[in-house]
Amino acid sequence: MSARHPIISVTGSSGAGTTTVKHTFEQIFRREGIAAATIEGDAFHRYDRATMREKLATAEAAGNRHLSHFGPGENLFEELEQTFRQYGATGTGKSRHYIHDDAEAELHGAPPGTFTEWADLPSPTDVLFYEGLHGAVVTDTVDIAQHADLRIGVVPVINLEWIQKLHRDKAARGHSAEAITDTILRRMPDYIHYICPQFVETDINFQRVPVVDTSNPFIARSIPTPDESMVVIRFKNPRGIDFPYLTTMIQNAFMSRANSIVIPGGKLDLAMQLILTPLILRLVERKRRMD
Repeated sequence: MSARHPIISVTGSSGAGTTTVKHTFEQIFRREGIAAATIEGDAFHRYDRATMREKLATAEAAGNRHLSHFGPGENLFEELEQTFRQYGATGTGKSRHYIHDDAEAELHGAPPGTFTEWADLPSPTDVLFYEGLHGAVVTDTVDIAQHADLRIGVVPVINLEWIQKLHRDKAARGHSAEAITDTILRRMPDYIHYICPQFVETDINFQRVPVVDTSNPFIARSIPTPDESMVVIRFKNPRGIDFPYLTTMIQNAFMSRANSIVIPGGKLDLAMQLILTPLILRLVERKRRMD
């Protein structure tokens, strides 16, 4: 952690909805005049798309059906931790961009599924903002969570997460339902060992829970809408959180535990604005007092 160069990490699995949360952070940064250096977790995958396919084929031929982007072997955990450590110490660091599609390929001048070159983060900035799979990961060799000043988990219930992934990957990436299901199964051991444990490290978790039937996510024709969901917001340390204010400002919100509040799904953006804005401003004000 660093008072002078704070780091915010948003962590969630593929299909969890971290991109939506990222947009809320961007709104807060823009409204409050906060300069943020942004890192996408995909930038720290170890292999480009073609090489990863080769690795998957080789692993499967050897009887390993669980190689995945969720595990340490396929990611640059040490480099990510070094970037967090360097930014916390100096306000600088390096990252790159993973090119997802043709639109990004045209923008960056490189084929989809490849990386741009490593480059310095913009400087000066007020905060470093990470969004991806591993913003609070802890293993025997790295502890990325310790470097972040504010850790946010995005954790829909598992059936909803799978529905969102199925619909996103079919619509945006042209994958078949069978291929997506195979990916979910292949990733499950790494999901259990490297994704789930992060949500013990996070300061706040946002968990969307549908209130419609999602018992078979693999045949769901649509993603449950926000109005068909509730969101459980869990605070690791509820001290200083004004729960009476939140339940007053967010219609139909209620507390389910001493550290948890439940809100209608359609009020998620409002809740995030109310909860996160003062926390972000506190980090930035502390930084500016030290400059």
